[in-house]
Amino acid sequence: MLRNVTLSADEELIALAREKAARQGTTLNSQFRVWLHAYIDQEQASCGYRELMRELAYARPGRRFTRDELNAR
Repeated sequence: MLRNVTLSADEELIALAREKAARQGTTLNSQFRVWLHAYIDQEQASCGYRELMRELAYARPGRRFTRDELNAR
C-alpha cells in the first residue's frame, strides 16, 4: 500500500529533478521510492557492519606472524 507524503523543496530543484527523472524515463515519485529504499538499506548495512565488528572484537591486528607460523598447515 502506498502512502502519500508531503515534502518541501525549492521549486527550481523540483523542476530540475523532474526533468532529470523524465530523461531517465521515470518519475520523481519513483525516484523518491528508490532513494527511500537506499536510505533504509544504508542504515541496515551499517548496523550489520557494527555487529560484525562486535563479533570480531577478539581479533587484534598488528601481530606479525613468523615464517613458520605462516607456512604451518
